[in-house]
Amino acid sequence: MLKPRTVLLTSFLIPLLLGILTFLFVPPQAAAWNDTDLKTLYALSLSNLPPLAPDASNRVADDPRAVALGQSFFFDARLSANGQVSCAACHLPALNFQDARARGRGIADTRRRTQSILGTAYQHWFFWDGRRDSQWSQALTPLEHLNEHGGDRAQYAHLLAENYRAAYEALFGALPNLENIPAHAAPNGADTARAAWTRLDATQRQALSRVYANLGKALAAYERKILPGRARFDAYVDALKQNDTARANALLTSDERVGLKLFIGKANCVRCHNTPLFSDDEFHNTGVPQTETEQDLGRAEGTVGNFEDEFKCWSEYSDDDERACPALRYMHARAGNIVGAFKTPSLRKTQFIAPFMHNAAYDSLPAVLEHYNRAPAAMIGQTELKPLNLSAAELKQLEAFLQTLTAPVNAPPELLQDPFAAK
Repeated sequence: MLKPRTVLLTSFLIPLLLGILTFLFVPPQAAAWNDTDLKTLYALSLSNLPPLAPDASNRVADDPRAVALGQSFFFDARLSANGQVSCAACHLPALNFQDARARGRGIADTRRRTQSILGTAYQHWFFWDGRRDSQWSQALTPLEHLNEHGGDRAQYAHLLAENYRAAYEALFGALPNLENIPAHAAPNGADTARAAWTRLDATQRQALSRVYANLGKALAAYERKILPGRARFDAYVDALKQNDTARANALLTSDERVGLKLFIGKANCVRCHNTPLFSDDEFHNTGVPQTETEQDLGRAEGTVGNFEDEFKCWSEYSDDDERACPALRYMHARAGNIVGAFKTPSLRKTQFIAPFMHNAAYDSLPAVLEHYNRAPAAMIGQTELKPLNLSAAELKQLEAFLQTLTAPVNAPPELLQDPFAAK
C-alpha cells in the first residue's frame, strides 16, 4: 500500500511529466484567430479579389479575338531579331510564366531576373522598377530591346502583314501601306534600324508605331487571362468564414497555421504582401545585396522611364480618351524611398522557383527568409527592414505557410499551349 506522501508525489509528478512530454513532442498549434486576424486573412483571400476592371487604354483588352491573336504573338519566335526568341522563351507556362535563370536570356542576358506575368492584369506598374504603366506598354519594351527580342517596328509590321493580316485588321483596321517601308526601322535597337527610322517621314513613323502599339495590346489581352489559381490557403480562409474549424485544420498543418500567424503578425510580411495577390504593387528597399559594380537604383530609374516612355498613359497611342492618368501624374508625390527600391513580387505561385530577388541574390527560399530575418543594411539607399529575430523553427514554419499559396494557373488550358507546337 502506497504511503500518503508517495501518493501525493505521484499525483503531482505524473501530470507534470505528461505536460513536459506533450510540450516536447506534440506540434505547436496556432493561437486562435481574433477578429483583427480574421479581417486580415479575409483581405488576403482570392475570394476577396475584385473582378478584373476594364483597361480603358486598351479597347481590345477583353476581346476574345485579341486574346487568340495575342497568344500567337506570345509564342511566335519570329518576333525577334534571330527568329529564336519568343515571349514564352523567358515566361514559360510550366515554370510559373518565368524561368529558372539568374538573368532573363533572349538574344543575350538581361539585367534582372525574369518576372512572372501571373496576375499582372491587376497591376499599375510593370517591371522590377515600374518603368511602364500599362500591361501593353510593358509588352512592347522587350521586343525592341537589344538583349531581349532585339527586333524593330518595321520588321514586326512586315511580319504582321505577311502572317497575321486578317486577324490584325479585324481588330484594328487596315494595316498601313508598307511598300516603301524598309525591312528594318525603329527609334530604338540596332544602329541600322535607327538610321533607317530617321529617313522615314512623320506619317510613316506614326503608322509603324501604331501597329507596334496594337501588337502590345493584343499581347496584353492574352496576358490578362493568365491569373493565379485558388490555393490551399484560400480554401482554409473559406472554411474559417464558414466557422468550419475541422475542415480548416484539415487543410493546413499545424506548422502551416503557425507560419500564417507569423506572416500576418511577428514577421510583418503583410506590410508589403497585403492584397489577394500578396503584393501591394509598390516599391521597397529591402537591402537586397548588390555587387560593387551593379548599383541598381531600382524605382529611382523607373520613375524616369515612366515619363520617357513613348507609350505611357497619356500618349497618343492610349485608347483612353480622358487620359486622366492619376497614378502617373501624382507618382512623385507618393514616391517615398525609391533609391534601390524594387517591386513587391506576388507570392501567388504555381511553384517557388529559384533563384530569388530582382538580381537572383538568393538561391533558396530559406535564404530569402533569413535575409528578412537579419535585415542587413542596404548597399544603396535605405532599407525599410528591421530584424525579426525569428527562431530557426519559426522560419521553417513561415516557409511551410508560403507553400500553401502555390496553385495551378487559373486560365483555360488551351491558352497555356504553344499554338505553333502542333504545326
